[in-house]
Amino acid sequence: MRRTIFHAVVALVMLTQVMPVMAQGGKVPQVANVMGRQTMSLCGEWNYIVDVQEEGYYDYRMNPTPWGFFRNAKPQRPEDLIEYDFDKAPTMNIPGDWNTQDDRLFFYEGTVWFKRSFQYHPTGKCALLYFSAVNYEARVWVNGKAAGYHVGGFTPFNFDVTELLVDGENTVIVKVDNKRHKSDVPTQIFDWWNYGGITRDVMLVEVAPTYIENYKVFITDCDVKKAKLHFSAQLNKAEAGKKITLNIPELKISQTVTTNASGAIADVDINSPKIKKMQLWSPDTPKRYDVELILEGDTLRDAIGFRTIATRGKQILLNGKPIFLRGISIHEEKAYGGGRANSADDARTLLTWAKELGCNFVRLAHYPHNEYAVREAERMGILVWSEIPVYWTIDWTNPDTYANAEQQLTDMIRRDQNRANVIIWSIANETPHSTERDMFLSRLAQKARNMDNTRLISMAMEVTSASNYKNRLQDNMNQWVDIISFNQYIGWYRDVNDAPKMEWEIPYDKPVIVSEFGGGAKYGMHGDKNQRWTEEFQENLYRENIAMLDKIDGLSGTTPWILKDFRSPRRVLNGIQDYYNRKGLVSDNGEKKKAFFVLKEWYAGK
Repeated sequence: MRRTIFHAVVALVMLTQVMPVMAQGGKVPQVANVMGRQTMSLCGEWNYIVDVQEEGYYDYRMNPTPWGFFRNAKPQRPEDLIEYDFDKAPTMNIPGDWNTQDDRLFFYEGTVWFKRSFQYHPTGKCALLYFSAVNYEARVWVNGKAAGYHVGGFTPFNFDVTELLVDGENTVIVKVDNKRHKSDVPTQIFDWWNYGGITRDVMLVEVAPTYIENYKVFITDCDVKKAKLHFSAQLNKAEAGKKITLNIPELKISQTVTTNASGAIADVDINSPKIKKMQLWSPDTPKRYDVELILEGDTLRDAIGFRTIATRGKQILLNGKPIFLRGISIHEEKAYGGGRANSADDARTLLTWAKELGCNFVRLAHYPHNEYAVREAERMGILVWSEIPVYWTIDWTNPDTYANAEQQLTDMIRRDQNRANVIIWSIANETPHSTERDMFLSRLAQKARNMDNTRLISMAMEVTSASNYKNRLQDNMNQWVDIISFNQYIGWYRDVNDAPKMEWEIPYDKPVIVSEFGGGAKYGMHGDKNQRWTEEFQENLYRENIAMLDKIDGLSGTTPWILKDFRSPRRVLNGIQDYYNRKGLVSDNGEKKKAFFVLKEWYAGK
C-alpha cells in the first residue's frame, strides 16, 4: 500500500489552539517565525542569585513581603531588612547554562534567579516577551508583576507583557528550576547533561494588536507541472474580514485573501504559471523563495523551500525520488568542550562536521534543538529528524505527563513546520514496551498527524526479540509510524565480534532507519581492535556494523551515535570518560577519531 505525505513548507496553521495545563498569566500561543518579526534582544549579561532552598519563592507563596526575589526590592530606610540585591550579584551570559559559567554550579540542580533591566519606550504595538528555551521550569515577572509560567526545557514560549511594561527602565526576573521529577518530560533519568538556565535567546517581539500568529504555504505534488500552491493562516484573534496579502516575487505571486469568523484563512489555492517552473528544495539544491505576508501594513518575511516527502513500500521518497538518508545523531552541545550550544556559530560548526562526513541528514536528539540549528541545516541542505524528550521510562499513566509531552510536541511542530528540511517528527526514544506506553505514544502520533500531515512520523524503538544471532523487531507502534527506526549496539553492549553473525528481520512493509549504533573511544588512545576505548576498537566496530547493516532489507538510512562526545553524569570512568559519553566520532575538543573516516567512506558509496 502506498502512503504519500506532502510537505507543507511553512507553518501548519493551528485553527484550534491548545493551551498547556501548566501555563498561567499572560502566556499566549507561540508566535510563528519570530526571526521574521520586529524584535529587541534581551541577551547579554544577567544578574543571578543561587537559591538552594528557594527562600526567594517561599516568601511569594506564604508571606507577601518585599523579601521575595521577584520584587527586586530595595531598602527605603536604613533599618529596612532585605537580604538580597540583584545589582550586587554576579552576572552570567544569557543565553547560556549555569553549569559551565560558574564552577560552583557544575553539578547543580535547583533554583537560580535571573534579573535583566532594559530601556523600553512604547510604540503603540503589543509586546511579547519571548523565550527560545529555559531549562526546565520558568516563572517570570516583569516589573514585579507575574507574567507567566512555563514547563519544558527545549521549546519556546511567550507572554503578552504589553500592560506590564512602562516607559523607561523595566526589569525582568526569571526563577529557573532544573530539578528532575518522575512526572517530567524527560523523566528523572536520562543520558545527557541537565544544563540549567536560560539556555537560548530572550527577546521582546513587537506585534500589532491583531497579527498573523501562524501560517502555511505548501505544494501538493512533487511534479511541479501538476503542483498546486496552498496558503493557510491564523490570526491571534477571531476577527473576520481581515485581508492578508501573500507575496512570492520570484514566482510572480501576489494574492490577497480574507479571514473568516475564526480569524483564519483555510487552505486557499494560489495560482501562478511560475509555480510549474519552481525549483524544489533538496540537499543538493537547497533553494528557498522570499515570502512576504502583509496584514494592515505590517510585513512578515520568511525564506521558504518547497518539497515533498513520502514513503512507498520500503522506500523514502524526497520530491518523488528514492533517497538514502546518510545521517548522524547530534546533541545540542558546543563543538569544543561542554556546555549547551546556543548560537548559529555553534550550529554551523557541528553541521559542517556532519557535511564533512558526507551526511545529508541529521537526527537532532533527544529534544527539539535551537532554531538556529534547524535553520542552518536548512540553509546547508541537511535534512532533519526532530524529536521530543519522551525518553526511556516516562510516567505513562500520569495525565499531566501526557499533557506536558503533547505540549512539547505541539510547540516543536509550531516552531519548525516552516522549515523545508524537517522531514520526520519523532515522538520517543527507547521506551520499554507496555500497554500504557502504547496508549501514550499512539495519542502523540495521532496528535502529530492531525497537526501536520505533511511529514513522516517515527520513533527510536528497541529490539526486544533476539534468539542467538537472529533479531526480530516487534513493536505495537509499527502501525502508528511511517518509518521503522530502532537503536542497536552490537559490538558494544554485547560481544564485540557479534556483528558479522547477526541477522535482522523487520516484518513491516515500511522503510527502516537504524537510529543508533556505535561504541566509545577516547581520542588519542590506541591499541588492539579488541581493546575497549581505543580508536581501533571503535574503528573496527564501525566496519563490522556497516557490513551488517548493508544486509538489512529496506534500510533507508542511519544516524549513528554520535557526532561528538558529550557530557553525561552517567559516564564516570576516571581517565576515560570523565563525565563524557565517548561514543562521538569527534572528541570534545573537535578532533576526528579513526571511525569518522570509516563512516565517511561508507557514505561516499551511498
